[in-house]
Amino acid sequence: MKKVCFTAVLMLTCLFVVGVSARAQDADVAVVSVPFEFVAGGARLPAGKYRVSRVSSGISQELAIKGDGKGSAFLLPLAFDDRPANQPTLTFEHVGGKYFLTGIKTLSGVYTMPASREMIMLGQVNSPSPGTSSVSGGQ
Repeated sequence: MKKVCFTAVLMLTCLFVVGVSARAQDADVAVVSVPFEFVAGGARLPAGKYRVSRVSSGISQELAIKGDGKGSAFLLPLAFDDRPANQPTLTFEHVGGKYFLTGIKTLSGVYTMPASREMIMLGQVNSPSPGTSSVSGGQ
């Protein structure tokens, strides 16, 4: 009887650990619908549903953004702040008629993206004050 109880407790403990691990991986994922064409990681991506996730679970902060058959890009954030967001959100700067991905909020924290060379050049040529847009989503 003791052996059966011990086995049951051990199995429940293992299931709990696996469940916590799966939730921790999901915290680094943002699934959002973007209603406009945008630039991310040097790639021009069409409007649509996108999934942003970490490339690996190690120390590296590299991210991948993948559309539903519409395109993808690799992203190297400038900074990471471990303040969790309430819901996944992408932040864009609107410069020279184009939207540039500048931030990604996930349940594990906020990634800040570097300004691309194209965004800086368009900003210098066009309007003195770019606009900011945000797109939220859920899993």
